[in-house]
Amino acid sequence: MNKESISSEFQLLQDRICGALEKIDGKSYFLEDAWDREEGGGGRTRIIQNGKIIEKGGVAFSKVFGDVSEIMRTQLGLKGNDFFATGVSIVLHPESPHIPIIHMNVRYFELNTGEYWFGGGIDLTPHYIKPEQAKQFHKALKKVCDTYHLDFYPKFKLWADDYFFIPHREETRGIGGIFFDHLNEACGLSKLQIFNFCIDLGDLFYKVYAYQVECGKDIDTTAQQIQWRNLRRGRYVEFNLVNDRGTKFGLLSGGRTESILMSLPANASWAYNYLPDLNSEESKTQQSLIKGVDWIY
Repeated sequence: MNKESISSEFQLLQDRICGALEKIDGKSYFLEDAWDREEGGGGRTRIIQNGKIIEKGGVAFSKVFGDVSEIMRTQLGLKGNDFFATGVSIVLHPESPHIPIIHMNVRYFELNTGEYWFGGGIDLTPHYIKPEQAKQFHKALKKVCDTYHLDFYPKFKLWADDYFFIPHREETRGIGGIFFDHLNEACGLSKLQIFNFCIDLGDLFYKVYAYQVECGKDIDTTAQQIQWRNLRRGRYVEFNLVNDRGTKFGLLSGGRTESILMSLPANASWAYNYLPDLNSEESKTQQSLIKGVDWIY
């Protein structure tokens, strides 16, 4: 399993995810924007917009390589002189406030020193938190994790709670999921096993999202719920621009800005000191945006 074969399999994963999401949406199709990176590599950014389900979404594949710059070395702590990075990243912003925002990425990184690691994660950001839907999401993640290592789900779930957290708001981005980084043979699995875990997680993505869509697609919406959806999207934007390490790496490594910022919604809102009405569904969701919730039991 070398870096080129990993990259090729990630491209195939992008193909499967896009095909599945087009079926889930039932109206719109992905448009591809292929791009090259002057310093080395390139990618395929695929965008779907104005669908029946998905207002805006992106599924991006990238393979970039080149010199480790001083700013990468200083701010990201990288050793070595040359790097290779490849992965798939997805963010979907649905039209309905009753369907969650979802994010996933899997990635592989290698330095010319021979050091390598895998990273990734998947998390769900409901506009309105429904405990049963949160339970099904986390159960599916645990099942995949347990197939490879019984320590993965509890460890990666805790990691996600800490990672997908907005410090300046003191709230989680949503109901979390799993997050992992710098995963290599030190975890007790072979390189091939870790890679297979990433692929299985990618193929789980569209299956768990199909369930979330079915739960919410036929619920009528109000103007107030659309307002709340846009406010929750605003918090999503804040996290991605201020806290997300993947966004920072992409920009620092000279990645393509449009592809890196595909995760941003078409529309979002901010309101000064917005406080939802007491005991409202909005208030219940706001109060649930905390770390350490055991969604399964």
